[in-house]
Amino acid sequence: MRTIKTTAGTPVELDGDVLAVIEVISRDLARRRELEYGFEEVDREFQFLVQQMTDDELRSYLKESLFMSFNRFENERLMTILRRADSATEGEG
Repeated sequence: MRTIKTTAGTPVELDGDVLAVIEVISRDLARRRELEYGFEEVDREFQFLVQQMTDDELRSYLKESLFMSFNRFENERLMTILRRADSATEGEG
């Protein structure tokens, strides 16, 4: 398993775990910026990490990210359906 680093030098193991990468970036930015960071800083960190990845690693992380996004989409859609059903049930009673 290969390791890359954030701009702060924090190691990131490339094991396909998207959430682990996000957590490392979040901790680094929070530590350096005391929660005062925006889109530009996050984008810069992701760009720095992406530049260190091979094409195969990028494909692996893209696939995992798409899968996570799909799951979130489906969960939000299901919650909307359940809220509507709950509202309809309350309106009947």
